[in-house]
Amino acid sequence: MQKTILVVDDSPMELKLMLSLLENKGYQLLSATDGEQAIASAQEHHPDLILLDIVLPKKNGYQVCRQLKGSPDTAKTKIVMVSSKSLATDRFWGLKQGADEYVTKPIDPAAVIAAIEKVI
Repeated sequence: MQKTILVVDDSPMELKLMLSLLENKGYQLLSATDGEQAIASAQEHHPDLILLDIVLPKKNGYQVCRQLKGSPDTAKTKIVMVSSKSLATDRFWGLKQGADEYVTKPIDPAAVIAAIEKVI
């Protein structure tokens, strides 16, 4: 069965980069550019996985992750945080919010694919 991935990033360049990386892998792709859009899309489409930036307008990635993991409807959705926040404390905080994996920017395509394959 085809897996669906929601890519959330407010940078048009980063979003395009992530989508182009994944489109050849056979995933069905959705995108959002802010935290509120991400939550609405996750609740409507129930993606298998969300690639979630942390620094976002309206709601940040930590808030989005907490809200989705705290809702019975979306609690089982896998979330991979993708962020330029690369300190050990950022990673720790992301995983503490419920993220299943954490990848830093600039993205390494192999690391992103490995993180996706690890969690879905």
